[in-house]
Formats: sequence, C-alpha cells, structure tokens
Amino acid sequence: MSQAQQAASRQSDFAEWTSLVQAQVDTALDACMPPSGTIPAKLHEAMRYAVQGGGKRVRPPLVFAAGELVRASATALASAAAAVELMHAYSLVHDDMPCMDDDALRRGKPTVHVRYGEATALLVGDALQSQAFEVLAGGEGSAASRLAMVSLLAQAAGSQGMCGGQAIDLASVGVALTLPQLEQMHRLKTGALLRAAVLLGASCGPRALDSAQRAALESYANAVGLAFQVVDDVLDATADSGTLGKTAGKDAQDNKPTYVSILGLEPSRALAGQLRSEAHNAVAMWGDDAIRLQQLADLIVQRKA
Repeated sequence: MSQAQQAASRQSDFAEWTSLVQAQVDTALDACMPPSGTIPAKLHEAMRYAVQGGGKRVRPPLVFAAGELVRASATALASAAAAVELMHAYSLVHDDMPCMDDDALRRGKPTVHVRYGEATALLVGDALQSQAFEVLAGGEGSAASRLAMVSLLAQAAGSQGMCGGQAIDLASVGVALTLPQLEQMHRLKTGALLRAAVLLGASCGPRALDSAQRAALESYANAVGLAFQVVDDVLDATADSGTLGKTAGKDAQDNKPTYVSILGLEPSRALAGQLRSEAHNAVAMWGDDAIRLQQLADLIVQRKA
C-alpha cells in the first residue's frame, strides 16, 4: 500500500470513529434531557434545540480519545462527553445573547434567543449547565472520582475558566491587547473547556495517569485549546457565514482583538501549525495509543469551519 493509500485509509478510519463517537454522544444527550413535551414544555424544547443540530462537536471526540489512554468504557466516556457538550451548549446560548456577543446565527440556524426569546434563552443556558453537573454526578465510577470530575468541569466553566475568559473578552472590545493578554483570554474562554474534555476522558478509566503522563496530556490540551481559537480567528476573517454557520467577520465588526488583528493572517496560520506540532509531540510517549489525539489536533488546525 502506498503512502497516499495509507493516509486515505487512516482518514477513512478516523471519519468512521468520529461518526461512532457522535452517535454515542447523541444517544447520551437524548437520554439525559427531559422530553420536549415535559412541563415546562417550551423550556425543554428550547434546550433540545440548543444541543441538537450539529456544530463542530470536537469536544466529545477529545473525551473519547483521551479515554483510550486509560482503557475507559464507552458508556463512561459518553456520559462525560455529554456533560462537556451540555456545558458548551450553555455557553453558546449565553454568548449569543444581545447583552454578550449579540449574534442571530449559530450552527446555521437562528440562535436560541432569536427563536425562543431572551428570557427563555437565559433559562436554557442555566438549565443546560445544571444538567451537565447532574450527568457527571450520576455517571460511572466511585463517588470520589465523580466528585473530582464535577470539580474539574466546574473550574473549567467558572471565573477562572470560561466565564472569566468571556469577562475579559467583553472588557477588551476596542482595546489593544498584547499577545500574552490575548493568549490568557483565550486559554480561559475557549481553552479551559477543551482542556476539561481531555482530562475528563482520562479520568474515566481504571488506569490512572502518573504525574509525567498528566503533564503531557495537559500540554496537549493547552496546545489544541489555543490552536482552536487561532483557527477560529483565521476563519472569522476568511470564511463566509454559510460555511461557518455563524456570522462571519463579526470580530472585526465588533472591534475585538484577535490573533489575526495582532499577528496578521499568515503568522496566525503559522502559529496554528506550530501548536499542532506541539500537540503531536506532547502525546508521542503513548505511541499508537495516541493516534486519535493526534488526528484531532490535525482536525482542529485544518478545519474549514
């Protein structure tokens, strides 16, 4: 088999794996949310609207890929991945609201506040966040391990994680941030939940990571988390709304600092490539067991939407 054929085979295998992960997580999400007809029906319908319908869905595969390192069960990983996806969906609902980024389009369809109203959208975000913790608390494993996972997700979502990053983002409109300041903002706003996805996956199995392995996995998570945002900034500046599924060019329109506005387009692309290499190198110690993590780093950097 030629190198080109081997690459095509690996890519086909990866696509099949991500589709399987997606199906398992979709099933877990469907099972953990009340049916849309359950009272209050409008709230539950809107919760499902916020969670279902695609998106990049990169966080669940990160949970599963990290879980492969510790031989975690598929049911444990699906539960953890569903919790991360619920937390992510909550953040998007609130992020799109008029008091935040004020966007009318998400995943190629009207945002939750446009479809259901601002008050319902606020409650949807609150309910999805609570549901994420309920899913983790009721998952597999000992009480101590489940408590540690709840704590990990809470830290990723709180004032020293995603919410803190969003606060910095809101305060930075029209402000000339330095590159380290921009990196700090995005390590919190975007990177914290991606990091949590990786570490939650590694917390699901019977094997425990030693200190060197955990440090390596954290280095991987930090690299892909930052790469994700760098690529987001590049795509916001170069892709159209139809491709992105959200309003293109909105960062420049809102006068927000981005990697593209600070570094320029080509240096930003080069930085994404550098972070991809860092992610690959961080998990090289696991050999073939880390192939999914490396493929996901490739996906994050090479994606077009």
